[in-house]
Amino acid sequence: MPELTDNTSRSRFEWVEDGKLAFADYTLSAGVLVIPHVETDPALRGQGVAGRLMESVLDLARQRGLKVRPICSYAVAYILRHPQYQDLLE
Repeated sequence: MPELTDNTSRSRFEWVEDGKLAFADYTLSAGVLVIPHVETDPALRGQGVAGRLMESVLDLARQRGLKVRPICSYAVAYILRHPQYQDLLE
């Protein structure tokens, strides 16, 4: 079962599925998780992997008491489509 990894040395959350990588770059400042870029290996696209990555990132942000500032267009669209995460917006 894939799980989210916080790769602090690369400032990104990583999700490995079927041996392929999806990730969300981030910066953290003053309790705000900024997400400038989300990327999924082309072999995983269209399978909901980026959505599972974002769900896990946002759940982790909630657990850590962080606000979120999505910059990446995918991250913005994901949050807009999922109202349960809109309270995390900065």
